Amino acid sequence: MAKEKGIHGVEDLPGIGPATADKLKEKGYDDIEKIAAASPYEIAELTGMSSEAAKKAVEAARQATTVDFTTGYDAYEKRKALGKINTGSEALDELLGGGVETSAITEAYGKFASGKTQLGFQLCVNVQLPVGKGGLDGSILFLDTEGTFRPERIESIAKAAGMDPKDALSRIYFVRALTTSQQILTIERADKLIRENNIKLIVVDSMMALFRSEFMGRGALGERQQKLNSHIHKLQMLADTYGLAVYITNQVMDNPAILFGDPTTPVGGNVIAHAATTRLYMRKSKEEKRIVRLVDSPNMPEGEAVIKITANGIKD
Repeated sequence: MAKEKGIHGVEDLPGIGPATADKLKEKGYDDIEKIAAASPYEIAELTGMSSEAAKKAVEAARQATTVDFTTGYDAYEKRKALGKINTGSEALDELLGGGVETSAITEAYGKFASGKTQLGFQLCVNVQLPVGKGGLDGSILFLDTEGTFRPERIESIAKAAGMDPKDALSRIYFVRALTTSQQILTIERADKLIRENNIKLIVVDSMMALFRSEFMGRGALGERQQKLNSHIHKLQMLADTYGLAVYITNQVMDNPAILFGDPTTPVGGNVIAHAATTRLYMRKSKEEKRIVRLVDSPNMPEGEAVIKITANGIKD
C-alpha cells in the first residue's frame, strides 16, 4: 500500500485527534491501511465517534492508499519463506505440508480427550526451537478459556526436547479468560506483547467454550456470530501482520441430521469454518493413539495420520 495526499498516519485522518488515534492503535488499528479496510461502524464503535465522522475518516484512509498487485509467482516465492512449526510427528507434519504454518489459523476439533490441547502444548515447546530444528525461535501467547493449561505438561515435553523447562515456561505468556469479553480483549491488545516478546504462536484453547455458555438460544446466535467473526478476523490480522501461527481448538456436537457415518460436527458454524485456514479432526483410538484427519486445507489433500500422545509429548 502506498500513502498519498499528505496522510501518513492514523492521526492525520479527518476527525481523528491524538486521543482517538491512541484508542485505535491500542486496538491494533495502528496504520491507515487497517483503517481503510475497516467498516465505519467498527471505527465508530471503537472510538465513540459519530458514524458520519467515522465514514469520513475511513473514506480518507481509502483514498490515501493504493493496492499493490503482485503476480502469482511472487506469491509463490513469498509462501516458500513461510515458517512451519514441527508437531512432533513426522506423519502429521507430512499431512500438513511440513508442520503448522505461519500467517494462518490452524483449527483442531474433536471430542474431549482427543488430543487437541496436547497438540497445543507440543507446539508451545516446538515453536521455541531454532528454525533449523523445526521451530521459529519464538515465544507464545496462550489464551486458556477452559482451565486446561498445565505447566507440568510443558515441563515434561520441554525436558524430552532437551530444553530447560524454566526457560520454556518463561517464554509462554498465559492468560486465563473467564468471559468472552476477556477473551476478545486479550487478542485486541496483543500487538504490543507480540512486538516486544517475539511471539510466534498464539494458542486459543478453546475458541468456542465461552461463546457457547454466554450466548445461548437462537435469539443470541446473531450477536454471538458477529462477535466471533470479529474476534477470529483479529487473530488472522495478527497472523498476517507479524508472521506468526495461530492454533485454535474447538468443541464439537453431534449433528442429528447426519443419519449415517460420524455425526461429530465442530461448533461455531460457517464463521469458524471459513476463517480457519486448515482444519483438523482429532479422535481417540486405542491406548495412546489418536487419529488426525485433515478435513480442509487450501494446498494439501485430505488424509489421515496416526499419532501417539506419550509422557514425552506427541510422537509417531
